[in-house]
Amino acid sequence: MNAADWSIITVVGVSTLLSLLRGFVKEALSLIGWVLAFIVAMVFAERFAYLLASSIANPTGRYIVAFAALFVLTLIAVALAARLLQSVVNFVGLGALDRLLGMAFGFARGVLVSLAVVALLGPTLQLDSYAWWQESVLLPHLLLMEGWFRGFTGTLRDLIVGLGN
Repeated sequence: MNAADWSIITVVGVSTLLSLLRGFVKEALSLIGWVLAFIVAMVFAERFAYLLASSIANPTGRYIVAFAALFVLTLIAVALAARLLQSVVNFVGLGALDRLLGMAFGFARGVLVSLAVVALLGPTLQLDSYAWWQESVLLPHLLLMEGWFRGFTGTLRDLIVGLGN
């Protein structure tokens, strides 16, 4: 295992621990936001990057800004909605089960954060040419998940565009 693997383990571990402390209700809403942010960024980043052509000349920079902006804006929108929903469901006290289920959600979020970083930085910075990238134990698993997400978001994009026509 190399530094990339330990970075992934750290991200997933910290996310899992924080979620154990926060509990299921908060983490369920958070995970939905992360998944939705990743899907929105994957589906619409190219189109949004096209709109930024007059502001950002570099195509790679334009794509990074578009992806990051869509990702962050979606997270903010979901966080605002989650805050409202959390106030509605706040009376539910699930105790130890709430914490245990929160830990599972934190693990999933840590994996998604790692996946988003790999999906954004891997191709744009051509990291696959570096030895540490090739020697990583965990990156191949994230790349498999990224391929699945790309296929899924491509199908979802076609469906959404088809609905608009």
